[in-house]
Amino acid sequence: MKAVILAGGKGTRGKPYTEYFPKAMTPIDGKPLIDYVIKYLNSFDFIKEIIIISDFSELGGQIRNYYHNQPINKKISFVQDSQSGTGGDLLHIEKKLEGESEFVLWFVDNLCAIDLKKMYKFFCEKNSIACIATRMKRREETGFAIVENGIIKKFKEKPIIKLPLAECLGIYILGKDVIKKIKKKENKKVINLSFDILQELSIEEKISAYDIGDSQWIDAESPMTLERNQKEVKKIIKQMGF
Repeated sequence: MKAVILAGGKGTRGKPYTEYFPKAMTPIDGKPLIDYVIKYLNSFDFIKEIIIISDFSELGGQIRNYYHNQPINKKISFVQDSQSGTGGDLLHIEKKLEGESEFVLWFVDNLCAIDLKKMYKFFCEKNSIACIATRMKRREETGFAIVENGIIKKFKEKPIIKLPLAECLGIYILGKDVIKKIKKKENKKVINLSFDILQELSIEEKISAYDIGDSQWIDAESPMTLERNQKEVKKIIKQMGF
């Protein structure tokens, strides 16, 4: 199985930092964010190749330069962002996915020690075309209060709350049929994987949801987010084996 890392995007939530380096190169303890993702994917025996998609003609070139002399066990290849959306990017690498019945898709700003072996098993058991990592609870970044008749009875500082809906995370296992679905829309200039493809598959009940349970996850959208959640980031990195 191959893994695809989407490391493009404008990084608008990370400005002004992402005006100087891509989100994938956001530093965590002296190493870029993408390095943790690559090394974690590298730890799974069934991942035989890692494909990185980014705009290497712009700031994304920093990613390729970083790995020029870095020792990585698995084969890494770099593919120029097609500028045609997340779905368009997958269509762009169709030939690199030939012979693969499924592949991992990882958005680079997702930091999580997800068990990909269990996720893949779940994907197969559900006979799904796509599987998305989800969670039903999260730790809030602000304080909450229990209020009765306008009076605060108790404070709850950054509690873990149960979500009313499953939150979709940026880690997927996709079957080759997803590419077939994208090809049907190749006349569109921009193809969004979520809105144009997965939305339709959900109506057909072809998407499974793998709940990460107690595993922690963070959207590494900017250096400020990582700084504000240092303890959680360190815990996730430790769970990833680093």
